[in-house]
Amino acid sequence: MRTTAVRRTVLTASAAALALVVTACGGSDRDGGDTKAKDGGSGKPAAKALTAGELEKLVLTTADLEDHEVRKPGKDDVFAPGSVSAEQAECEPVARVLSAQPAGEPAASAQRLVTQESAAAGKGLPSVEELAEMTEEEAEEAALASLDITKTMTSLWSYDADGAQRTLDTLREAGEKCAGGFAMTADGEKQQITKVTEEKLAAGEDAVAWTVGTELDGTPAETKVVVFRQGTTLAGFSSFNIAAVGRGEAFGQPTAVIEAQEAKLG
Repeated sequence: MRTTAVRRTVLTASAAALALVVTACGGSDRDGGDTKAKDGGSGKPAAKALTAGELEKLVLTTADLEDHEVRKPGKDDVFAPGSVSAEQAECEPVARVLSAQPAGEPAASAQRLVTQESAAAGKGLPSVEELAEMTEEEAEEAALASLDITKTMTSLWSYDADGAQRTLDTLREAGEKCAGGFAMTADGEKQQITKVTEEKLAAGEDAVAWTVGTELDGTPAETKVVVFRQGTTLAGFSSFNIAAVGRGEAFGQPTAVIEAQEAKLG
């Protein structure tokens, strides 16, 4: 399947976080000294966002995961900035993380595309001769088995001060408000989000997790979305299994990917 075709299907179920302007809290010393950023009035210096270079050292690599391929996404793997929107403004955060776009306005980011193939997918499609000996149902299942590939766009976004937690709180609120679904547009193509279902998942210091149902051209699909916070950094995951769409089946969260990234962030 060509990359563009996979991308159109995979990104059917994608969206992300509200455009928040995150600024450090400010305060001035009573003795007229230098103004310093403070953390919630505690007197401690405000937490600093990690730099792009630091995030690149922390984002997943192939060495961190067995049986997975990890690479930098190409331009055909991601949506262009500003190309994702929701008809209801309060649902824009969901629409953007789903699309693996930056949550809020991070100071720095890093991103990788993580791919896991089943054993059947690794073998590819049966030969023409083999398919000819199969029933129609067997051939259809063999074709779907060859597409049993889970793609997970993994993103790290870093924020100053309490920006990571505030962005995560906004995501959680958006998921609750838009649980019944909404319409969105991605790269000029309209899509219908049919539901945003909360899942229980423990990761990092705080996390949100959803199964997002979508429909495009009458075909239903699901995307798994997770965002967790570790310090001043958010880790976002938008995961899709191609064969599951064809079979109309549910699939699980990319637990191995999430746990590996959590371990690297410490």
